[in-house]
This record gives sequence, C-alpha cells and structure tokens, in this order.
Amino acid sequence: MATPAGPAKERCLVDRLLAAFSEVRPGEGPRALLMLANIFLILVAYYVIKTVREPLILNTEVPGFLQALGIRGPAEVKAYAAAGQALVLMVFVPAYSWFASRVDHVKLIVGVTLFFFANVVGFALAVSAGVPFVGVAFYVWVGFFSLSVIAQFWSYANDIYSREAGNRLFPVIGIGMTAGTPVGAWIAGQLFAAHVPVPYMLYLAAALLLGSLVLYRTVHRDAHAAGHGPEPGAALERSDGFALVLRNRYILLAAVLLVVLNIVNTTGEYILSSLVVEQARTLAASDPAFDRNGFVGAFYGRFFFWVNVGSVVLQAFVASRIVRRFGFAGVLFALPVIALGAYGLIAAGATIALVRWMKTAENATDYSIMNTARQLLWLPTSREEKYKAKQAVDAFFVRLGDLAAALVVYAGTAWAALGASGFALVNLVFIALWLALAALLVRRNHELCAKVGCA
Repeated sequence: MATPAGPAKERCLVDRLLAAFSEVRPGEGPRALLMLANIFLILVAYYVIKTVREPLILNTEVPGFLQALGIRGPAEVKAYAAAGQALVLMVFVPAYSWFASRVDHVKLIVGVTLFFFANVVGFALAVSAGVPFVGVAFYVWVGFFSLSVIAQFWSYANDIYSREAGNRLFPVIGIGMTAGTPVGAWIAGQLFAAHVPVPYMLYLAAALLLGSLVLYRTVHRDAHAAGHGPEPGAALERSDGFALVLRNRYILLAAVLLVVLNIVNTTGEYILSSLVVEQARTLAASDPAFDRNGFVGAFYGRFFFWVNVGSVVLQAFVASRIVRRFGFAGVLFALPVIALGAYGLIAAGATIALVRWMKTAENATDYSIMNTARQLLWLPTSREEKYKAKQAVDAFFVRLGDLAAALVVYAGTAWAALGASGFALVNLVFIALWLALAALLVRRNHELCAKVGCA
C-alpha cells in the first residue's frame, strides 16, 4: 500500500548505511534493517537444518525392495523424496489458505512459525531415539518448511511495502537472506567438525525460529504505527491458493517457470550428490575407520558456505544495480543464462571439482539475483495472491518441479544409465524452455505494471 505523505525527514545513520546498496529514503532504514535481520535469522536456522539433512539421508541404507526397483543408492532416494514433498504440499497449501482466511496476518505468521518450531523439536527427539528412516522423513519435511517459511516472510514484506518501495528495498532486505546462508552453513560445518550431536543442532535452529518471531512483532508495531499494512484483525478472503494461481495467467506462467527451474536445479543436485557418494564410498573402501557421515557433512558445509558467500556478494552489489539498469527482465534472465553455460561445461565432461564450482555459480545466482526476481514479480498482485497464491507457487509448484526431476532421474538411471554428462544434456533442453517462459513472463509483467502502476 502507498506510503502516506508527511513532513520531510533527515536521513538517519541506518538510512545512510543501507543507501550504499540501494536507494533508501529518510526513515526507511530502521524497518528495512529489522526485516533484513529477521530473514537473516530464518536463513541461519534453515541452513543449519539443510546441512544436517544431507548426511541423514545420504548415509541411509537403501532397503532391498527399493534396490529391486532399480534404486541403487541414497542419492537416488534423495531425488525421489521430492515426490513426497509435493504430496505433502497438496495438503499443506490448502490448510495454509484455510488458516489465513480465519486469522489476521500477525496470528498467521505466529501460528505457522510455532508449527515449524514444534516440528524441528520433534525431529530432534526422533533422531535421538534412532527412529528408522527419519532421514527420509526429515528430507521431505525440510523441502516444504524452507519454501513455506521464506515465502511467508516475503508475503509479509509485500504486505507492508508499496510497489515503489519494494522495488528499491527488496534487494536490500534480501542481503539478510543471502548473508544468513553462509553463516548458517559455516555454523553447521563447525558443529559437524566438532562432532556435535545432530539433535543439538536442531535445537539451535528451533531457538532461532523463536527469535524471528520477536523481530516480526517489532516490525509489526513499527509498520502499524506508521500506517503501513492491513489493519489488525483483518483476515484474507476465503479463497484457495491453488484456485488463485489457476485463474491468473501471470501467476500461472510464473508457476510453470519455477517448475522448470527446479527440474534443472534438482537434476543438478543429483549430479553433485551422486559424485559425492561415489567419492565417499571409494575413500571408505580404502580406510575402514573413515567417517562417511563427517565427510559428507563437511563437504556440504563447505559447498553451502561458498555458494552463499557468492550469493551475498551478488545480492549486495549486483542485484539492485541490475534492477536499476535492466529492470525485472535483467534479474529474471540472469540465472538461465548462467545455467546454460554451467551445464554446457558439465556436458562436455567434468570432474567432481568442476561440477562443484559450476553448481556453486548456479546456486549463488539462484539465491541472490533470481530470488530478487521471484519477489519483484509479486508486486503487481493482490493481497490474497501475495499470501495464498505465493505459498502455492513457492512451495507446491517448486516441489512439483522436484517431482518432475525425480522422474527425470529415474528414467536417466534405471532406463538410460546416464552419467553426469548425460544429465547435463537433459538440463540443457529444459533451459531452452526456461528462456522461452521467461520472455513470456517479462511481457506479461510489463502489461500488468502498465495496468496497476509499478513505480
């Protein structure tokens, strides 16, 4: 909603500091900094959780009946677990829409965050008790937790900022998101190196989620005092997130694009995971005392760290400049162009070291520049679409892409016996489709902005 006119203000210290990254007007800095800190805490918690999930699932023994179906190792189990994420989200998204229609936005955020807090604590207890196949269940849960909690943050940001302010401040707030990822990955790597038990890591993540609630409440008081956002007690209309997606061509196009994006990304993750598992097995065969759990955890800790260092640099110094110079199209096309080059190199033949750095470049761009594009595309939408349709798109449709990628992995391993180069060639076909969808989405975005006015 539009910011009300008021007397001219002097820039405070926070305004001036954040102005180094984007245009920040007088009085906007403190709230933007609180939002930045909030998403920082959320991402630190998520990356501790995300790093924990890798050894939990990649060191899971594959049951005999799954081996009989052609599932040869835990890397394949990891890829197929995405199907479970999509199925769970078919229930979660309507439940989220139902809850959002009955409470105001503050109770919505508090309720959903406390729900995830209880989940984390429950998984910590399950790991301590040695529950069978907890790694698979945890992987499925992380897949929708990460997208849902982050989508809800950006829904709230869209709710309290106008379109004009969002164009300027979202790249700044996004710095907290990209800064939280390397910090979370570094913390997880240090905890693994110190042999801290996994349940203790999960308790730490749960505590960080509670900390984010404190920041939400602080931002809410500031926004309400300034007359920004909806009135307290105002619930959303009783519409379903999936229905909102299907009846809006622009949002549906964005959903299909994200499905294709995740097919490419998840297939790329499989390429890397299969190479990591192969190397761990080779090292374990030559040394019976080799710690496979520690090796995989440390590898992914370093991988996530460098991915997200790159993300911070791109978010802080590149994203806002691309938006200012090339607009929405610039940030939307950056990732498929990077992916085109990365999988072209992998298709030509690559070692695990090259695949790691290609995936580092791809993921760093995804978590920074592409993430900015994903938030900007919601600026010309309605409030109901910002909360409910965004949950459906950022959670279900993204995981639907994972499900499609699982089918690609199954076909490539069980039927075609593809290696890293073969899967990279498959990705190149999807990237061509991705580029075509991006062109259509940019055109539709321009049409909507001309209709509703995107400053």
